[in-house]
Amino acid sequence: MPETIPPTASEDSSRQLVAVSEAPAEEVNEAEMSLIDHLQELRRRLIISIIAVVICSGITYFYSEELIHFITAPAGKLYYMNPAEAFFTYLKASFFAGLLLALPVVLYQLWAFILPALTRQERKVSFVLVPSSVLLFFTGLAFSYFFVLPAGIKFFVGFSTAELQPLFSIGQYFSFVVSFLLPFGVVFELPLFLVVLAKMGVITSAYLIGKRKMMLVMSFVVGAVISPTPDVFSQTMIAIPILVLYELSILLVKYILGK
Repeated sequence: MPETIPPTASEDSSRQLVAVSEAPAEEVNEAEMSLIDHLQELRRRLIISIIAVVICSGITYFYSEELIHFITAPAGKLYYMNPAEAFFTYLKASFFAGLLLALPVVLYQLWAFILPALTRQERKVSFVLVPSSVLLFFTGLAFSYFFVLPAGIKFFVGFSTAELQPLFSIGQYFSFVVSFLLPFGVVFELPLFLVVLAKMGVITSAYLIGKRKMMLVMSFVVGAVISPTPDVFSQTMIAIPILVLYELSILLVKYILGK
């Protein structure tokens, strides 16, 4: 058998130098490819979300007359001040309804994009958080439309007199309704947010109980910031649900999570 000649020290060191010099380049290329893949994945999911919104908006446009009737029900008869105002309001209503209809698809695409970066435990939690956030958001919209919006319209119309009569424009009314509904959708996410913090060990029910007075003040501050109008009535109608949801969060953290 031919005798194998062991590599010399100089050959050994030269091979190590080559390996060291080549490794960073491979790692950089691998990282660049990974970044490109992530960007392509993000682009694909954004396109899917936009297509979903466009399709849902197109579907809801065929029911735009029913949508306008549903939205304007709390106010009654409305007017439009220029020829194109009604048409563009129909388009806005269709887009808004289409966005709400496509919201589960949009949230799913966002969830699927960040899913690979989550641990197994975080994935299990996300299976509950994503549907719960959608449900709470729509609950906030429904609560605002059926309970708060009619009371708000009645309050503002109450300022009319024999000389001063309300004349609502369809375009301005629609903008008012959207800006009135959306804050409630966000506010109703409060219990979910606090439960997640409690689950992570950041807060406890005792901590939440101790912050009740501060929350009372903060609820009116939040109401003043997100309210579509600067009046006390709108701020109060937002502050009261925040306080009720805060108390509900305390019960959930204390009796469901046991913290």
